[in-house]
Amino acid sequence: MAEETQPKWEGKSTVKLRGPTPDEVWPLLEDFCSINKWLPGIDTSYQVEGVHGQPGLIRYCASTVTSSSDGDEKTVSWCKEKLLSIDPIKRCFSYEVLENNVGFNSYVATMDVLPINGDDELGCQIEWSYVADPLDGWTQEFLDSYIKSSLHEMAEKLEKAILATE
Repeated sequence: MAEETQPKWEGKSTVKLRGPTPDEVWPLLEDFCSINKWLPGIDTSYQVEGVHGQPGLIRYCASTVTSSSDGDEKTVSWCKEKLLSIDPIKRCFSYEVLENNVGFNSYVATMDVLPINGDDELGCQIEWSYVADPLDGWTQEFLDSYIKSSLHEMAEKLEKAILATE
């Protein structure tokens, strides 16, 4: 009897930034190893191997989580992620999770920075889409909610950074 496989989870979240243009946001996001500046909860992110800005680059990301009520017990959640493709003209990149202690067996995501309604002057939107194997102990709704809230917090940080330089 063949082993049953669960269907892949697929999801996408979008956030609009009213003001910053795609050309202002893209340079901040295209630096694959600086995700800790923008993604809430990521304490560190750095290049492990490969060439900066080129497919094949591998980054290490980690978060420290306090798991007890007295604050003494800390756990580090980490993963290594590989940049699969990057297109500065279309302002998008794709990556996959490699080694990790979070529970991902297969996870591939794409980040796109797009104009709103095709007009760069109206601001931009960021789309974060993914395809993943189901995660033990998670629901797809939980993963979707995590991505949506993380993307909204990321957008706020990006807007603040861009406004601070104007």
